[in-house]
Amino acid sequence: MFLQADRDRLESGDALGGVYTFDAGIPDIDALFLEWRWPIEGRNTTACGTGGHTCDLHRQAELLQHYTVRRRTPTVIWDKDRQLREDSIWRRIRNVEVCEAALMPTPGAHRLLFPVDDALLDGADPLALASEDRKTPLGYVGNQYDRDDEFDRFFAPAAARFEHRVGGKWTSTERWPHVTFLGRIPFNAVSRLYRSTLATVLLLPERYAAAGQMTQRIFEAVLAGCLPLAPVGIRHVERIVPEDLVVKTGGQVIRRIDDLQKTAGSRQHAELISECIGRLELFRLSHQVKALESVLKMATAAALSRQGAA
Repeated sequence: MFLQADRDRLESGDALGGVYTFDAGIPDIDALFLEWRWPIEGRNTTACGTGGHTCDLHRQAELLQHYTVRRRTPTVIWDKDRQLREDSIWRRIRNVEVCEAALMPTPGAHRLLFPVDDALLDGADPLALASEDRKTPLGYVGNQYDRDDEFDRFFAPAAARFEHRVGGKWTSTERWPHVTFLGRIPFNAVSRLYRSTLATVLLLPERYAAAGQMTQRIFEAVLAGCLPLAPVGIRHVERIVPEDLVVKTGGQVIRRIDDLQKTAGSRQHAELISECIGRLELFRLSHQVKALESVLKMATAAALSRQGAA
């Protein structure tokens, strides 16, 4: 059950086939699972009902106060954006467990990585992916947020050398007049872009890279056969991509793409795609489900202990 208004139905008339249940009230629940929200000036810090307002922050506060504090409901907070302060009170409440999508989460937090569907991993065919016509040497799909320095260092130099495409929300691009920005693209267009692209660069905000937190961008690229080049500064980068795809400079990005173009479509190319798919085992959905179930058990045991102590 989603404890929020059904915005898909209310705002766009799409009920998503009626497969999900939404409740904007305060129903009886056994456990609360939250994707952590934080203040964003002008968006969720404004008064309810004002133009451009989203109510995620207010709703989160309401749910935490009612369930976690008053009812001592077992609570799991998934800090997907690394915005929950290390000294946050929510990390110290007994019936609360915090998860992070990082290989090296904050001390006391648990690892819950972004999941990739088992069926997609099991169905990936490296030979078929290597045979695709990859007419574009370089591409990227993702938003700008806190990625300017990495883009400057690793992507922009290669974009000056190779045909390329960048999809996503990039609002300040004046410093890269040579880069082709497509703007935001529909979700179903992401795979099409990557299927015709030879390589991408995994661009991460520093707070992600320092904790070894990889986003869903890697699934989108690899499962479409687009090889991910990863900056060496990403913690435990060797667990995410093969050594041949780790880069230290923008110049290395250019040389790697030159080399990949020479082997495109070959068995060597297919083997490299296969290695990348193998690295995605770390993110397999069934593994993440087990991890979440374990954390929920801990939160439940702590909640029962806290209620008993009361």
